Amino acid sequence: MMGIFSRLGHALAAYLSRPSRSYEPLATVPPGQLRNALRSGDVLLVEGNTQIAVAIKYLTQSTWSHAAFYIGDRLARAPDDPDPPALIEADVIEGVRAVPLSLYENCHTRICRPVGLKRADPERMIGTAVARLGHTYDLRNIIDLARYLLPTPPVPQRWRRRMIALGSGQPTRAICSTMIAQLFQSVGYPILPDIETRPAPRP
Repeated sequence: MMGIFSRLGHALAAYLSRPSRSYEPLATVPPGQLRNALRSGDVLLVEGNTQIAVAIKYLTQSTWSHAAFYIGDRLARAPDDPDPPALIEADVIEGVRAVPLSLYENCHTRICRPVGLKRADPERMIGTAVARLGHTYDLRNIIDLARYLLPTPPVPQRWRRRMIALGSGQPTRAICSTMIAQLFQSVGYPILPDIETRPAPRP
């Protein structure tokens, strides 16, 4: 059974990784400017141009479908490497990998920078991220995402964000958002808002 599920997940991942025909690349920041602005520990949000990006953006009602963690030149192959693998991300096909910033130079992107990190925190997170290179993508999410690529998915808007599961929870599998959340969790940095429940006002 697991073999069938795995094969189905890989087949869907290959299909969902194809570029969307309706997407028109729009780089809002010149590559050199983006590279100069990034700092180690930043998170790069990417709009995405694949079928899976369409599903994620629909379900989350967000511009962004992907996130990658910036590590700088830690994995540069040479001191003068002009385009080192500076981002660590979870890819549906290759799993957790390091990629150059140029991979997204034609995409709409945004930098998210944590405020208040301790001086040693970025290096600790980078070490944790590098140690996860080679982990596989959590294919448990792929089948759920594929169901909502219908022109009008029968999912009420208030439920769409809940339809993206956090995955199987296995430590050697990841999706981009949970991987980054775990990196920040490893240094005790909260990236989720505090939720406070208040009684309804009396009439």
